[in-house]
Amino acid sequence: MGNGHIELKSAQGRWILAATVLGSGMAMLDGTVVNVALPFLGTELKAGMAGLQWTVNAYTLTLAGLILLGGSLGDRFGRRKVFLIGTVWFALASALCGAAQNIELLIAARALQGVGGALLTPGSLAIIQASFHRGDRPRAIGVWSGLGGVASAVGPLLGGTMVQTIGWRWAFLINLPFAALVMLVTAKHVPESRDELMTGRFDVLGALLAALSLAGVTYGLIEFGAPAPLIAGVVLGVAFVVLQVRRSPDALVPVAMFRDRVFTAVNVVTLIMYGAMGVAFFLLAVQLQVVSGFSPVAAASALLPATVLMMLLSARAGELAKRVGPRWPMTGGILLVGAGLLWMSTIGPDASYLLLVLPSATVFGLGLSAVVAPLTATVLASAEDRYAGTASGVNNAVARTGGLLAVAAVPPVVGLVGDAFQNAPVFDAGFRMAMLISAAMMGVAALITVVTVTTNVLDPQNVNA
Repeated sequence: MGNGHIELKSAQGRWILAATVLGSGMAMLDGTVVNVALPFLGTELKAGMAGLQWTVNAYTLTLAGLILLGGSLGDRFGRRKVFLIGTVWFALASALCGAAQNIELLIAARALQGVGGALLTPGSLAIIQASFHRGDRPRAIGVWSGLGGVASAVGPLLGGTMVQTIGWRWAFLINLPFAALVMLVTAKHVPESRDELMTGRFDVLGALLAALSLAGVTYGLIEFGAPAPLIAGVVLGVAFVVLQVRRSPDALVPVAMFRDRVFTAVNVVTLIMYGAMGVAFFLLAVQLQVVSGFSPVAAASALLPATVLMMLLSARAGELAKRVGPRWPMTGGILLVGAGLLWMSTIGPDASYLLLVLPSATVFGLGLSAVVAPLTATVLASAEDRYAGTASGVNNAVARTGGLLAVAAVPPVVGLVGDAFQNAPVFDAGFRMAMLISAAMMGVAALITVVTVTTNVLDPQNVNA
């Protein structure tokens, strides 16, 4: 059993961190590789912009809709066990993605892949929170964030190379060896942990309502002019909230967690911030290839400075937030991310990598390095230890939901519909407007942070032991 007293510097602590980084890194790798492959798979499978959106969103939809259930399953039956099951599921679904012969089959396989991610993703942070000594957790999360950037750095380059040489299908098949390594390290070195106080029945109805609500809203946003699914999604969302209140404390989302102002505020910030970043990640690789004329490898390397900075600085950001509190590191980081997005909006035809892409990505990366570790540590520290998996699941669900809804809503609003990804002038105009919207969203997230995150919850004296 994980006892919450393992030290980060110990041999076991390093193995635990390696397993969680490898597991979450696999999901990060998949996302970055797929974005680079979008123009190629869209052309081969004869898909329009909606097909590309669903290739991204089918995965995010099931991930966001079921990640809360995944966190609760880990808390009850064992975080290591559910983490391993999620890894195997993710690998098998990745193989199905690689074998898809049309866009409909690819979208279905991506949805299955998201189910595996829903079991895998909350477990990585929950294992850290439940296993490490409280004083080591902010730094462990910072190291997790930084090393996770390795996957984000390697993923696009690897994806671009594969797309240019052996084909886009390997963007999915590459997950198989990573999954095997995750299973080996986890089975051998990660201790089991669970919430011994969790009783009662699972909120299966809550999970179903959450997934159906997101599906309805997403479909309504992507298929611009289809109000019925959008309205149905909103109604189901309201039903989900009512159900959670009535079933507390046995609900999928314990309502008591949201009585903490910091926990609630940081999750709102997460929703907005990851929505803005989701739009940027979805559109940037396509913009660089379709409009700026970059090769897949060159487009894939656009955000390399950001991931390198994440690797170098995230652990230090976690330590800084522990000393001074998360308010100002988060606020400054979010504003820097917004400045980077604003700068990226000027990327267009014949854009210079050295004079435009590199500096804007560097500013973006400095912001991410400052905000991700403090934000994640703050969410987990605001919840009781027994809710480690649930808190991680909530925050991950919120982050994925932000990206899901923004990727569904923003492209149609800025005119990116139909075959826009094959029409450079149309895509360029839509990209610029989308990036301006994303930068504005970051400004809103920064304002909420500076107003609400006023307590240093990372100080052990300010949180429940």
